Amino acid sequence: MKKIILASQSPRRKELLEKCGYPFLIDVADIDETINTENDLKEEIRLLSIRKAKEVLKRHEDAIVIGSDTIVVVDKEILGKPHSEEEAKEMLRKLSNHTHEVITGIAILSNKREYSNTSTSYVTFEELSEEEIDKYVETKEPMDKAGAYAIQGIASRYIKNINGDYYSIMGFPVSMVYEELKNIDLY
Repeated sequence: MKKIILASQSPRRKELLEKCGYPFLIDVADIDETINTENDLKEEIRLLSIRKAKEVLKRHEDAIVIGSDTIVVVDKEILGKPHSEEEAKEMLRKLSNHTHEVITGIAILSNKREYSNTSTSYVTFEELSEEEIDKYVETKEPMDKAGAYAIQGIASRYIKNINGDYYSIMGFPVSMVYEELKNIDLY
């Protein structure tokens, strides 16, 4: 069986790729993850996923490499990972009582084929009080998450509605990846 390599250090992506049922290794892509916010964000996140996978493919030419990245967008502003508790609180205020986009790019590359795509989901938060925001940030959960929340964690209590792929919101479109891996000759 061909090696499958996940080009990510995210524990959530690792956990979600395990659901596909294929053995895999992890080799992190060390690249500049800057995207051009003047361009179409879906295209930018797809291209970033390709760049991650291509970087790792250079080291594993006989493998199938999976690259992925996720952005949270509210009112055309990308909310990355917060650098401080105050920044996390500000992000949560922007999400409060709003619907935002979560765009996840995926790239599955080998020396014989290239697949890439995006999955866009919409998440609506309940209105958050300042006390709720403070208590949530105190848990430290928001501090290493795009948009300052983890949908599968404590923040689940604040989610009013989801339209799209839950696993893409977590950062990895499981079904999309599984379907593509089924189409690849792994042996």
